[in-house]
Amino acid sequence: MKEWTREERYRVLQGADDIRGLYESIKESDYRQTYHVQPITGLSSDPNGFVYHKGIWHLFYQWCPWGAVHGLKYWYHSVSKDLVHWENRGVGIYPDSFYDNKGVHSGSGFSTGDDLYLFYTGNHRDEDWVRTPYTCVAKLEDSGELVKAPQPLFGPHENYTEHQRDPKVVYDEDTQQYYILLGAQSKDLKGKVLIYRSDSLLEGWTFAGELQVPGFEDLGGMWECPSIERISGKDVLVFSPQYTTLPNRNQSTNHNIYLLGKMDYKNLTFTAEGNYRHLDYGFDFYAAQFAANDGDPDRAVLTAWMGLPDNHYPTEAEDWEGSLTLPRELRLVNNRLLQRPVPALASLRKEAVVLDEELPRVCELEISNQQGQDFELKLFSKKDGSGGFCISYDGQAKLCTVDRSQMDQHFNAELGECLTVPLEDELTKLAVYIDKSSVEIFINDGQATFTSHLYPTKQEAYYSASSHLDLQAWLLKPAVTDDFVV
Repeated sequence: MKEWTREERYRVLQGADDIRGLYESIKESDYRQTYHVQPITGLSSDPNGFVYHKGIWHLFYQWCPWGAVHGLKYWYHSVSKDLVHWENRGVGIYPDSFYDNKGVHSGSGFSTGDDLYLFYTGNHRDEDWVRTPYTCVAKLEDSGELVKAPQPLFGPHENYTEHQRDPKVVYDEDTQQYYILLGAQSKDLKGKVLIYRSDSLLEGWTFAGELQVPGFEDLGGMWECPSIERISGKDVLVFSPQYTTLPNRNQSTNHNIYLLGKMDYKNLTFTAEGNYRHLDYGFDFYAAQFAANDGDPDRAVLTAWMGLPDNHYPTEAEDWEGSLTLPRELRLVNNRLLQRPVPALASLRKEAVVLDEELPRVCELEISNQQGQDFELKLFSKKDGSGGFCISYDGQAKLCTVDRSQMDQHFNAELGECLTVPLEDELTKLAVYIDKSSVEIFINDGQATFTSHLYPTKQEAYYSASSHLDLQAWLLKPAVTDDFVV
């Protein structure tokens, strides 16, 4: 693993020629995704500014161009008309002002009329490397240029640590005010969401207080990337608690959870109905963000970073790492949040194929009519049947398990290589989406999901399945351009 100096990590990108050679090397990687958004070079992390505006889905993400390392962050911009076919637009926001001199960190988008605004955390550091986070805004012009406001909306609150970031902007019809939800850490090292309010989107922001979430005051030491959406009349609060372990998550201390309940903006309280649930039970899922301005009151659209803070992956040796998950459609059914790939993903299906022994590197698998029976499905095993990524189900206990410990390439093994989720219902259906370096699993039409990076070797090209499984397979067309746009 390469050791990076601070100067290397925070080097300023002067132009496309700085990384053109790196891109030419990276694009030949065996692990470049075909229908997932990914960086042209370097590292991608949190999705940012996810919003529908004037017929286009805009999706930005945290990008460090130099390699698989966290350093000087930019917002990289991708666009789509259907949430499936994505095009690179290049850097959206540069860290080129006093207030974001060491990075434009995460935030959200807000569409109002003909105008699209992007709210982000400006990461400022002084000569002694002391951090000051600012909440900033930029406007996306019709020309595609992003124009920053000359001053931040507000700076950090003195009663909290330097960890104040990831603004999520919402408008509440009841109070007829705008609100910013900000992930934060109290000085006694507990996770918080701070709330600012204003009558105007671009000025007059004042600190309203902490969001009260009764029953969850001690959940983690930092709450990153808060996001909130109303689905079928019920509020869904999403955030990423850090610095704590949780049940069914092995040794990981970075999580992504949600609460169902009622948001009261007047009294700054979220009243949860029941316990938290994990958005995803896999190894590599974090910093999920709802898309703004979807327009459908009975669904929300969400994507996440396919990765975790501090994790390392095999493509680090190739100077790139990361991708975003498939955009997911979330709906409430019988008071449960179901996640499915957006319907347009079905347009990527080519012909149905009958699997022999070899497993295509890019495909969709579906198991139906399972009837709650025990089963085992091994992906990317070797010709002799050994190894592989194993998905298994214990029908009596209603436990679904994913195990990547038998793959040749191990990564982040210290956090655990086997994860199990208890299901409320019998497992009757399983959908699996495989790309060049990932697998996403949807159980029972999205009652639970697993997301994981995988890096199969050339010898890991086969599969096996319990004989009773009704398994269908489709090859998938590419949907994400890998064009060099800076």
